[in-house]
Amino acid sequence: MSRRQQTTATARLKQDYARIIKDPVPYITAAPMSTNILEWHYVVLGPENTPYEGGFYHGKLLFPKEFPFKPPSIFMITPNGRFKCNTRLCLSISDFHPDTWNPAWSVSTILTGLLSFMVETIPTLGSIETSDYTKRQLSAQSGAFNIKNAIFCELFPGITQEIKSELKKREEELTASMQSSISSSRTIANTSHNPMGQPPINNQEPQGIVGGALANVLVILGFAAFAYTVKYVLKNISQE
Repeated sequence: MSRRQQTTATARLKQDYARIIKDPVPYITAAPMSTNILEWHYVVLGPENTPYEGGFYHGKLLFPKEFPFKPPSIFMITPNGRFKCNTRLCLSISDFHPDTWNPAWSVSTILTGLLSFMVETIPTLGSIETSDYTKRQLSAQSGAFNIKNAIFCELFPGITQEIKSELKKREEELTASMQSSISSSRTIANTSHNPMGQPPINNQEPQGIVGGALANVLVILGFAAFAYTVKYVLKNISQE
């Protein structure tokens, strides 16, 4: 490999990066590794009115030293329901089809083509078939999956903070919902033991306390069972 070809690839990728910063690709953020400009990472924001809406899909592009005369390898890292994870994708813009590659195509062109193919249903090597329900479930858990990835957090700090803020908001809403349900169960328990609002009879008061405590325990167990079920379902979905 000549040094001239390697220099050409570096110069071209720097040019493409400057172009992406100036004119971003809709729904996509991308950046090269600081230690290796031939390795790029991207984040696709799930477009509206698609099963991917609200999701954050992290992937990478591995460029050959001969770029732009040879195409890159394309990978998806985040479970998404459309592509296998950490598997080279067979697309007309990837290294599976060097015969259809056009050296004039830029990183922006590649990412635009990837997004276009993602929202379609055409099968290819590296794609999978899942229901829209599965895709929506994976969309909902994509943020939590991504922030466990050190490279993702390093290259996309703004998106990382956005995801963390959203997860914190969900947690607060769930906590408030649980507290509201517990409060409602106490009210129902008290009302059932004292329907007329009369002071409790001494020999019935312990029963009211026990009944209220039992209702609270049942509510908490119900939420725990629900949370476990959701976690189990999402784990199975991510392994599809």
